[in-house]
Amino acid sequence: MSVAEGVPVDLSVRAGSACRELPPSMAERITLIMDAFDGSTVRRSLEDVARRTRLPRSTTHRILDQLVRLRWLEHHDCSYRLGRRALGLGGGDGTQSRVREAAADHLHHLQMRTGMVVHLAVLDGADVHYLDKVGGRFATVVPSRVGGRAPAHSTALGKAMLAWLDPEEVDARAEGTISRRTERTIADLSTLHQELHRIRGRHGLAYERGECFPAISCVAAAIRGPEGPVAAMSLVGEATTPLERGAPLVAEAARRVSAELFPPTAGASRARESVVSEFESESVVSGFQETWSPSAMDRFVMAGQYGGGDWR
Repeated sequence: MSVAEGVPVDLSVRAGSACRELPPSMAERITLIMDAFDGSTVRRSLEDVARRTRLPRSTTHRILDQLVRLRWLEHHDCSYRLGRRALGLGGGDGTQSRVREAAADHLHHLQMRTGMVVHLAVLDGADVHYLDKVGGRFATVVPSRVGGRAPAHSTALGKAMLAWLDPEEVDARAEGTISRRTERTIADLSTLHQELHRIRGRHGLAYERGECFPAISCVAAAIRGPEGPVAAMSLVGEATTPLERGAPLVAEAARRVSAELFPPTAGASRARESVVSEFESESVVSGFQETWSPSAMDRFVMAGQYGGGDWR
């Protein structure tokens, strides 16, 4: 016991209190911040992370910047979300593994029905990151590999996902990274935004012919969640392949994977039913259907009458 100003004080209690009031270690701070992102698509502002972790704003900002540089987090449009390293190494809710699992049967089904190479990829900054590749006779000619990357602006996969991002986020990802790979590659942001507008006008179908590799063409559609694209699927063929024949198939496959990953709520289902007649009327005009029966798909594949090929 010691006495200060006549009041007895237990030094062991004082020491214990001081230890408990010390800020956590760097490992604990990082863990607190990563735990604030309780889902792969969750976005948090700097203020939100600081409030949830109860760390000083300056400390939170410094650690967030370090995690972005190390690719544990991504920073877009004044918000943060889990990055490729966190998702790819089992962080968050294992989105990449769930996407691959949900898409696996559909990828093989697409390959069997079309005989074409099928890709599954996610966005990683300005690139696409290939999660899966199902081959056919053309597989050895397609210079892609699982785990590999390609510039998003030059691929149908990348454009299919970029089309569903805010224009500001597209700019943040693509600015300073756009360059030509072939004479057909998009080479500036203005042209890229025009192409993304056309993709949205085709209900999300993205085409690419000779933009990434001269002898290869692709058609892709994004797998979408409540907060935007989470992946994309594509059919890949030779430069002269009539991709319009397979376009309904890849669009339907992407829609089905989206529904498996993000089942609609009862309210969303009722809202969808209320506008289905209007949507179907529009679909008759545009030549696009959200849901394709096997017989309808076969007729399109055989006849090749899908009119969505809008090449630049």
